[in-house]
Amino acid sequence: MESQRQKKVSSLLLKDLSNIVQGFFREKTRVNFLISISKVKVSVDLSTAKVFISVFPSSNANKACEILKKNIFEIKKRLSFLVKNQLRIIPAIDFFIDDSLDYIEGIENAIKKGDNPLKN
Repeated sequence: MESQRQKKVSSLLLKDLSNIVQGFFREKTRVNFLISISKVKVSVDLSTAKVFISVFPSSNANKACEILKKNIFEIKKRLSFLVKNQLRIIPAIDFFIDDSLDYIEGIENAIKKGDNPLKN
């Protein structure tokens, strides 16, 4: 169960990181895909943050995650500039791919075809 402080920090990081990541991809890269941050989970001691990204088309998700991991220091620097007055310690950031949309799409396709996904 997340504490109230964890929820506040995760929502703050979600808002600021989404602006940073979208601006980063607009400035630095010339790739044609849409990226958004779907969820941020902060540890109990607020020292680490797991950032889940959604990428469309999903075939480029690994490429986007690699680009973000290579440029983690620049992203963290921009984040620290934005949240320096609200957080004492800037959490360490790890990027993960959020594949929930692919999972939902697979279920919808199975239902449309009439297959029972539970009997596989």
